[in-house]
Amino acid sequence: MNASTMDPSTAIPPGSAEAIRPRGRVGNTALLIVSKYGTLIAMAIMIAIFAFAVPNGAFFTPNNLLSIVNQSALTAIIACGLTMVLVVGEFDLSVGYAASLAGVLVTGIIANQGLPIVVAVVVTMMIGGGIGAANGLLVTKARVNAVVATLGVGTILTGLAFGYTAGSPITQLPEEFTWITLARFLGIQNPIWFMLIVVAVLWVVLNRTATGQRIQAVGANPKAARLAGIRVDRAKITAFVIAGVCAALTGVLLASILGSGTVSAADGYLMDSFAAVFLGSATLRDGEFHILGTLVGVLVVSVGFNGLALLGTPTFWQYVFKGGILVLAVALSTIARRYARR
Repeated sequence: MNASTMDPSTAIPPGSAEAIRPRGRVGNTALLIVSKYGTLIAMAIMIAIFAFAVPNGAFFTPNNLLSIVNQSALTAIIACGLTMVLVVGEFDLSVGYAASLAGVLVTGIIANQGLPIVVAVVVTMMIGGGIGAANGLLVTKARVNAVVATLGVGTILTGLAFGYTAGSPITQLPEEFTWITLARFLGIQNPIWFMLIVVAVLWVVLNRTATGQRIQAVGANPKAARLAGIRVDRAKITAFVIAGVCAALTGVLLASILGSGTVSAADGYLMDSFAAVFLGSATLRDGEFHILGTLVGVLVVSVGFNGLALLGTPTFWQYVFKGGILVLAVALSTIARRYARR
C-alpha cells in the first residue's frame, strides 16, 4: 500500500504522542546518560576548562593534581563512612561535629593527659565508634527520626568540645603527631594512603562480606530484610558505628595537619561529604550509594575548589559552588533513581 491509497483515518497526526515518541526516547536516553555519567562528564569538563583558564598551566601539573587528591583525602574518609549510613537507608548529620570533637580529644589526651600518640588515637577512634553506636541506638531502639537524632547528637558534641577546650585551641603537641599527615610514603602524602585504605576496606565490607550484604538489603527494603531473618537494627547500628569511626579518623588527621585541636574545625565536612555522596550515587549506578562513586564525588568537589582558588575567585564563590553542587548532586541522584525504576 502506497501513501496515496492509505486510509486518512489511520494517519498519525503531527502533534500526537505517537509522532513525538521517538524524540521522547532520545530525550530519555540523554537524561539517562546524564544521570549515570553526568558526574564524570562534569569532572572532565571542569578539568578541561581549568586547564586552559588557569594561567601558566598551573592547574594541569602533576604537583597540583596530586595536591587535589591530597586535599580530597579527609573528605573522602568521612564521606565513605557517611555512605554506609545512607546505604542502610538512614541519615547522619553528626559526622562533622564528631570529627571536630575527635580533633580536640586526641590533642587533649596527648597534651593534657600526656598519653602516647598511639593510645590517644585508639581511644579517640573508640569514642567515635561510641558516638556512632549512640546514634544507631537512638534511631533503632528509641525510634527517633535519624535527622532529628543525629542533629541533636551533633549539637551535644559541639557543646562537649567547647566544654573540653574552654573555647581555646589545644596546642603544644609533639612533632611526631604532625608527622602522621606530613610524612610521605613512596613520595605520596600519608593522607592519601589513609584514604585509599579506608576506601578499599569499606568497599570490601560493603560488597564482599555478609555484613555489607545485610546493610544493602536493609537499605533496599527493611521489611523484606526482616522477613528474611536479617537483624535490621543491628545492620543500622553497624553502619552508624562505621560512620562514627571514619569521622573520628578524619578529626585526628585534621588535627595533625593543623597541629592543634580546634573546636568546630571539621564542621564544614558535613556538607562536603553529603555533596560527594549524592554526586557519587549518580555515578555509574542508577542512583545507588556506593563507595567508589563517593570517591569520584569527592574528587569532583575538590577539582572545583582547586580550580576556583587558582583562578583567584572571591571566597563567596566557593560557598556558591558548594551549595550548587549539593543541589545538582541530589537532582542527578533523583533522576537516576526515577529511570532505574522505569
